[in-house]
Amino acid sequence: MALFKKRTVGKPGEWYYCLVHGKVEEGPECPAKDRFGPYASRAEAEHAMETARERNLEWETDPRWHDKAQQGDADEG
Repeated sequence: MALFKKRTVGKPGEWYYCLVHGKVEEGPECPAKDRFGPYASRAEAEHAMETARERNLEWETDPRWHDKAQQGDADEG
């Protein structure tokens, strides 16, 4: 007996961005490991990669996510 049900049908209005096919899907068509979402609109899903890039940049430049000890080591070398 499976512990988790495989969810194949999305809720109405759920949009996803498939990383493998590079396309927007309504409802989950591809496996969860291969997609971003759910998004509230098709437009949000279409900009998924741009949103991810912006969030990554914010994280990389956020001083709260970097230890001062590591920064000190980098400055010495």
